[in-house]
Formats: sequence, C-alpha cells, structure tokens
Amino acid sequence: METQTQTIEKKTKVETKRMTGAEAVIRCLLAEGVDLIYGYPGGAIMPVYDELYKFQDQLHHVLTRHEQGATHAAQGYARTSGKVGVAIATSGPGATNFVTGIADAQIDSTPMVCITGQVGSHLLGSDAFQETDIIGISTPITKWNHQVTKAEDIPTVLAKAFYIAKSGRPGPVLVDITKDAQFGELDFAYEKCKGVRSYKPVPKTDPKSIEKAAKLINEAKKPMIVFGQGVILGEAEEELKNFIEKSGIPSAWTILGLSALPTAHPLNVGMVGMHGNYGPNKLTNECDLLLAIGMRFDDRVTGNLNTYAKQAKIIHFEIDPAEVNKNVKADVAVMGDVKNTLSQILPLVQSNSHDAWLQEFKDYDVIEYDKVIKEELFPSKDGLSMGEVLRGINEETKGDAVIVSDVGQHQMIACRYAEFTTSKSNVTSGGLGTMGFALPAAIGAKMGAPEREVVAIIGDGGYQMTIQELGTIFQTRVPVKIVVLNNDFLGMVRQWQQLFFDKRYASTEMVNPDFVTIAKGYHIEAKRVTKREDLQDAIAEMIASKEPYFLEVCVEKENNVFPMIPTGASVSDIRLE
Repeated sequence: METQTQTIEKKTKVETKRMTGAEAVIRCLLAEGVDLIYGYPGGAIMPVYDELYKFQDQLHHVLTRHEQGATHAAQGYARTSGKVGVAIATSGPGATNFVTGIADAQIDSTPMVCITGQVGSHLLGSDAFQETDIIGISTPITKWNHQVTKAEDIPTVLAKAFYIAKSGRPGPVLVDITKDAQFGELDFAYEKCKGVRSYKPVPKTDPKSIEKAAKLINEAKKPMIVFGQGVILGEAEEELKNFIEKSGIPSAWTILGLSALPTAHPLNVGMVGMHGNYGPNKLTNECDLLLAIGMRFDDRVTGNLNTYAKQAKIIHFEIDPAEVNKNVKADVAVMGDVKNTLSQILPLVQSNSHDAWLQEFKDYDVIEYDKVIKEELFPSKDGLSMGEVLRGINEETKGDAVIVSDVGQHQMIACRYAEFTTSKSNVTSGGLGTMGFALPAAIGAKMGAPEREVVAIIGDGGYQMTIQELGTIFQTRVPVKIVVLNNDFLGMVRQWQQLFFDKRYASTEMVNPDFVTIAKGYHIEAKRVTKREDLQDAIAEMIASKEPYFLEVCVEKENNVFPMIPTGASVSDIRLE
C-alpha cells in the first residue's frame, strides 16, 4: 500500500508543471478542445491575453468590436458546431456588456463559457476602477458562475464550468478571475470534470412513464407532436424522425425546434405560436393527445394557458425537471435525454397513420395559403415583400443554408418561409428576443460550420444595434452573407401599434443611413435592391460570392406578419388579417 501511494505521488509530480494562472487558463481551454474564442481585451484580463499571444498557433482569438458581439458570436458558434462557445472580456463594463448575451444563452439553452477578468482580490468590494460584482449580476442568468481568487483553483473551476455548460440542459457559465489569480503561480494539472455532487444533469427515466406514454399514443385518434430545440441539443433528430414516421403523428415545431425535421417532410405541419401556421395552432385545441418533445411551453407558443389544449392528454418529454408542470400540467412526464427516451418508446409504439386527421392540417394550409402565404411569397403589389426575399434565398440555397435571423417581423418571416434539409440550420434569439443578435451570431455560425452557407436575415433596426461587427467581418474576412430587409420602421412594434394602438406610431419610424456605403467602408461587397426584377439576380450574386456580402432589400414599409395570435388570446383565436 505504501509503495502504491509513492507511485501515485510520483505520477502526480510528473504530470504537473509550474506556471501562472493566466497560462493555466489557456491550457485549460486547450485541454477542453477549444480552438476558437471571441473576446475583447482590457486591463483586468490582460495577463490572460499576454499568454494567449504565445498560443496563437493553437487557439484562435476573434476580436469583436463589442463584448456583446463576442457572446452572440459564441452563441452562433455553439448552435452550428454543437460545441461549447467561449467568450472572454475584462472587468467592469467589459463584463457587464456580456450580460445580454449570457441572458440570451440561458433562456435558449446555449452552452457557453464566459471568462471575465476582475480587479485584484485585495480590492474586491472597494469600488475599484472597473470593478463590478459580475457574480452577483449574472447569478440569475447563468447555469453556474464562480469567482476565482487563487491561481491553484483555475483548473478545477474551468473543468467544472465546461462540464456544467454542456451537460444535461445546456446553458451559459461565467468564471470571473481576479488579476492576482492570473499573475499567481500553481502546479498545473488538468483533469476533465465528469460529475458534480448534487448536480444530476440527466434525470432517470421511469420505465412506467414510457409504458403509459406508449399506451396513450396507441389509443389516440387525433395526436399531435410539438417539438422544440431539445431535439437538436440532444442530437435526437433521427430518433424523432423514426418516431414520427412509425406513429404517423402530424408534427409541428417551435421556432428553436425548426430544422430538427426537414421542412418538406410529409408529417411536418409547420410552426406553432404567435405567428405560427394556421393549422397547428387551431388544431392544438382539437387534438386528443399533445406530445411535447424537447420544448418548454413558452407563452408565445401556448397563448392563453386557460384555454390551451384543455381537451387533450399531455405527454411531456423533458430533460429539465423544472420545466415539467411549470406552465402546462402533464398527464405523463417522460424524463431523461430525449435521444434515449424516444429510442425506448419506439418499440412500444404501433405503426400507424392518421390520414383523416392529417388532412385537417392540409385543409387549413389551403386557407392560409389563399389568405396569407400567396401574397407574401408572390405579391401583387409593386413593393417588395419580405417573404419573396426568403423564397429567393430558398431557390438559391436549396434549403442547405444556415439562416441566422435577428428579432422582429423579418424573424417571423424567416422562420415561416425558410426551407431546411439539415439540422442546426435555424439560428435565432428565441426566449429573450434580442435585437442585434444576428450579425455577430452569423459570424460565429459560419466559423462553427465553415463548409455551409450562412445567411443573416436582419431588420434595419436590429442591424444598427450591432452594426460595428462589420469590423469583425472585415478583419476576419469570414464570408457571411448579410441581408437587411429595410422597411424604415421598427416593424414588429409598428405592427402592434397599428393593430392595438390606433396607428400611433410612437418612436418606431427609422431615419436610416446609407447601409451600402457603410458596408463598402468596411470593404464588404454591397448592393441595394428596390425593384422586383433585380431581386433574384442580386440574391444569386450574393450566394455565389466567396467573400462577405451585404444585400439591402427595400421592402414595403407597412406590411404585417400574419397569421397572428394577439397577446393573451387563445391559440385557436388566430388572425389571418
């Protein structure tokens, strides 16, 4: 026993190396397989940047033009690559500029590790220059956070950070490192985290819940599936497809679930929610069984909870116990990783088809096409519509592109009309609804999937919130394609003002700059389209380009997005005009 102990001690000594905390940060990232980070340097994180300089051949740093841009780029990278996104910034305003991106990642379950510098530990609480309590600020919007004040704690904390960010229901983690911890020395050894006491990332699946769910599915006459991003995060796309095809159940999606199932799949019946498709929204309140798979019953999906699917039995496939019975009470909760639970239930589900029930969705599709879709995709007006721009992009990309959308009317149009053949293709800000998300997220999305075409769809309002990231595109030459749908309005707010505030357009009309000239100032090829006859050629030229490309399309100023469920209304009270 004594000999064995000596052997272990000897082995430990061989594996350790004396270094600074700053170098330890870099070596931790490399040990986790990180080769790309987004950030912005400053005083309190300078020791780490000094070490980063020495590892440029192993760890590529992308200098964004704002710390918020770094977090959104890390999100975009995580969403297309399936890896953990990493962002780094200094203390004080650098750290607080992370907050929006962290909050966005938390509500949309995006795995991200954010590293911030902090003033020296002896200055904590003294209101020192660029000191903020980022741990206190970020506690409600992170999956976990931790402040490091000793160099020797860095490897353990960062290992735990990556494990927590990626495991179970993913989310953002923040690690705040004081400057003296970065300068301090430690005997470095790194071991990946494999578990944290009291943290159970994946709940156990009760076999009885699988059996109960299968029984309900087999007995149902009008079942309906609503799947969300949990399918994509759990890499369960194939399992979902197998389950849908065997059970024959019509399947709708939330905006973050979009692309988990090809849009052309015969059992894909469209989007649910405020601007979702007519059929799945109406028939939510007529189905006899609703299967929620990897979704959390967000209020934009459910509308008025007092009238939401009250006639139906509810089966909820979920990895996060906190989401079960939070908004909608489940008759059966199937807990666990959805990839495993769908695989377990598949043998118990009878092969079936629900042709008459599926036809009801198709009948509603005809109504929606005649009332809404035809005019949006093939407008009779002289002015351009947002929908026909998406139609043009679909024609050029054949549904193979990643579409990154910002927040507003254009987002809903993109989600409604973009066509996808591949998962991880729809990148947007869902729960937080962050204007300014798309431009930096598109940078990260392209770097996370360099072999794919990445097209950012942005409104003129959201574009100007992070327009400075054109500088990041100029410096990196990342070949993202940027489409600004310019209606000279904050379009979604204006739509609400028109419908619910008697057309009092308070502070929603935009006086915009020359976007093409600005893009050219960053040496980005740019074009403006104002006429229908020029649109398709411009889109084709943009997609064919191997360089970054900016396309401004001037669309109708006061077009609205329909269908629409007014806030607080029932999903069956969906308006077509």
